[in-house]
Amino acid sequence: MTDRGSMSRRTFLYGSALVAGSAMLSACTSGTSNAGKDVGSTARGSARTPLTAPKSLRESPTLAGQVKAGTLPAVAKRLPGHPYVVPHHWVERGRYGGVLNMIAFSSEGAAATDSNREFYYGNSLLRWLNDGLDVGPGLVEKWSTNSDTSEWVLHLRAGVKWSDGHPFGTDDILFWWDDLVLPAHYAQVPPDECRSGKGTLVKITAVDDVTLKMTFDAPAPLTADRLAEWAKGAIGHNGPIWVIPKHYAKQFHPKYNKSVPKNWDIVGGLWEQKTDWMRNPACPTLIGYRCKSFNNNTGVVLERNPYYWAVTRDGDQLPYIDEVVIKTTQDAQVGQLQVRQGSVDFCHGPYNQIDLSDVSTLSQSTKKAGTRIVLWDSGSGTGSMFFLNYDYPDPKLRKLFREPKFRQAISHAFNRAEAQRALYFQTGELTTGTMSPKASEFRGAKGQQIYARWRDSYKSHDPAKAKALLAELGLKDTDNDGYVELPDGSKLTIRIDYSADISPTEGAKDDQLVRDCKAIGLHMVRNPISPQTYGDLWAAGQLMVHTNWEVSNDPSCLIYPQWLVPIENARWAPLEGQLYALRGTAAEHEQQNVDPWKRNPPRLEPEAGGPIAALWDLYDRSKVEPDEQKRTELVWEMIKIHIDQGPFFMGTVAGYPQVVVTKTDLKNVPGRENLAQGGFTNTWGLPTPAVYDPEVFYWQNPAEHTA
Repeated sequence: MTDRGSMSRRTFLYGSALVAGSAMLSACTSGTSNAGKDVGSTARGSARTPLTAPKSLRESPTLAGQVKAGTLPAVAKRLPGHPYVVPHHWVERGRYGGVLNMIAFSSEGAAATDSNREFYYGNSLLRWLNDGLDVGPGLVEKWSTNSDTSEWVLHLRAGVKWSDGHPFGTDDILFWWDDLVLPAHYAQVPPDECRSGKGTLVKITAVDDVTLKMTFDAPAPLTADRLAEWAKGAIGHNGPIWVIPKHYAKQFHPKYNKSVPKNWDIVGGLWEQKTDWMRNPACPTLIGYRCKSFNNNTGVVLERNPYYWAVTRDGDQLPYIDEVVIKTTQDAQVGQLQVRQGSVDFCHGPYNQIDLSDVSTLSQSTKKAGTRIVLWDSGSGTGSMFFLNYDYPDPKLRKLFREPKFRQAISHAFNRAEAQRALYFQTGELTTGTMSPKASEFRGAKGQQIYARWRDSYKSHDPAKAKALLAELGLKDTDNDGYVELPDGSKLTIRIDYSADISPTEGAKDDQLVRDCKAIGLHMVRNPISPQTYGDLWAAGQLMVHTNWEVSNDPSCLIYPQWLVPIENARWAPLEGQLYALRGTAAEHEQQNVDPWKRNPPRLEPEAGGPIAALWDLYDRSKVEPDEQKRTELVWEMIKIHIDQGPFFMGTVAGYPQVVVTKTDLKNVPGRENLAQGGFTNTWGLPTPAVYDPEVFYWQNPAEHTA
């Protein structure tokens, strides 16, 4: 990949274009003609009453032609009796037709481009509404719970059909749970919403074809919120799968097809290839589009799903646009060039390595390209971040990495104000690194105080204090080479392991981190890792530092708590998180006499009396606490651990704006002014732009946008 990440380039860009760039940022707008704004409630997990089904239905002329020819059932027979009615106030009635061209950056090919799946929400049981302020119906039309929230009954939307016309029902959920998750096929582990605060798994049973029951051994008050998370429906980083077309996928499962070999989990990736709706045209889906063609080198073409179960208030079956072409590029500069040339119709910046420093350049081409720049709120609590591996295998370094003073020294060495100027054009607010400032736990005077304490705890640029902290740990420059050694005199080098396809902003931040830490005598070196192996190496505990991501959790710290408390293997304590992820399964108590880093999968018990054990205890208590205020107070206790014994992860700036580029004649693209919280774009658990239902996008003149 072409290197766009040197600090010299960014510094030049900042120095030559800060004034212009800041003006451009101020001028960016949605350009939307829609006056409506989504306004959500403040009640977490409240059931949003579904909108009444329209009295009449309208469909794409293309589908109407197929109905007339007798090759497709009438629209009323394809839709459920109560279709999902898109509730956004800013949606206007659109026109059918046209092609939408998009681009997705991926160093591993189109199959690994999980961002493609973040555009569509049709596989989700419930849906986030109003930037996460509300939960509304999805595939589940109605739901109820008993008095202590230990039992949940989910009423699926009767009459929903897969894209091949086959009925959707409880079998498609139980197939995932009974035949994939419980047997741990394809490394599937139970998602945390399916585990009680006691560490035991939920019992999922079918009452009938369209009614599902979830029974916990303890209260589970956040179940509805957590069912709204993620885009779902595919293996990858889009959350737990939850729904699989059993009538199609069972042919690839050894329980139903004896010709499938015993080692089916790994045979050519057969299961993943065949059951991924994005890359297999034969695999049915529930979203607004189905795969028409797929090429791992070039991308995917999606065509309208004639059975999509969503409509507008006017009764228009969605989607409006006929086809979506998503081209894959391994070079972010090539992708940005295509955006400037106008060959990309909609570009969500986070998925294409386009950020604030690119706004000035992009703005110069908007007239020629026929585009406009939209700024949505990121919802980020960190901006570009970094964190040490709390579970690193080398005992000497692990002990050092677990020392709060060592992490605090690094945090005080980092000049966040410089990064804010050079990388974020003075947007956002300097932060030590927190959960999203939009989290519900930070509302109100007390919540704001807690947030401010966490944000400000170790954010100050104070090299003298950083050096003093290192000295307190016995880290001194004993050989006068400018770098401190370990207390035993051995060399200390912090290896910043990073995925070789990181964004320019992340690379520039890492360069600055190396330079800032050199000023306090800490030797850091950057070490590129193949994107294909990075995730596995981190999960195995083999890498020192993670620097690829940022924190942008869901609307509550407890709904997506992975940054607050280690419960899986991708964050700052990978082995301990993996152990928590296996709670309630047979593997939880296996291989206890095996070295933790050699277990399959690698996993490690928390230190007795340590911060992770305390975080687990508080988290388990929060999962069974029915009172929202008491749950919030438990979160505040967890945050206190992060303040007193952290930082466990370190950020740059919080709450900066995120860049979206869209054609001027692409309609129903919301602006910041249309959205309840101005946008909440950087969390995968609240999938963006899926939460804004891109199936409502339409061309003002569809005939001008054909293949």
